[in-house]
Amino acid sequence: MKNLKIIFISLFCCSMFIANCLKSNVLLSKDYKDLVDVTKVNPNIKIDIRYATSNNFTKQVLYSCAKCYLREKVAAKLDKIQKILERKGLCLKVWDAYRPYSAQKKMWEVFPNADYVAPPERGSKHNRAACVDVTLVDLKSGKELVMPTEFDDFSEKAAVNCFKGLTVEQIQNRDYLQNVMTQNGFTPNESEWWHFNDSEWVVYDLLDVDFEDL
Repeated sequence: MKNLKIIFISLFCCSMFIANCLKSNVLLSKDYKDLVDVTKVNPNIKIDIRYATSNNFTKQVLYSCAKCYLREKVAAKLDKIQKILERKGLCLKVWDAYRPYSAQKKMWEVFPNADYVAPPERGSKHNRAACVDVTLVDLKSGKELVMPTEFDDFSEKAAVNCFKGLTVEQIQNRDYLQNVMTQNGFTPNESEWWHFNDSEWVVYDLLDVDFEDL
């Protein structure tokens, strides 16, 4: 009788665990062997990881350190784009790349709006280390090119198809960034001019690896 009770409790616990997994529909991986440091792939790419500071829309520090990691193949595409830009006197600046799943949950708690923040049950392509938030910098002056909005702006002007209220310079700079990224293996986010997904993001698992472990 005692053994049956133990078996029943074990089965109940297992069923609850499975139910919770199905409910959340999130499978997380700890396999990060193909993650690479973008600054080592191409040291000329500028890094300004906003979520390692309070200078972001949450006004909170979400990352323990300012590291910039991507899947190896994704980083290789970024390296190619950087070399193209340098011939034009320009440079990439990365605001965000890989994001631990735990940080995604914190972000959702602050701003639970699926139009701009991926809900935890779905996960973000940032959690897959398969997308980047970027802008362009003038190599000579070191200044960012004028874009339609600042990073993490949730207004209509951040959309890639917005023209109302924008200057010719803002539109030209945004469109050039869109073109160089999409011509080299990335797809845009329609509501955020700075956000680009790797065209093969679906093959990568969601990750929850702390930056300290990379």
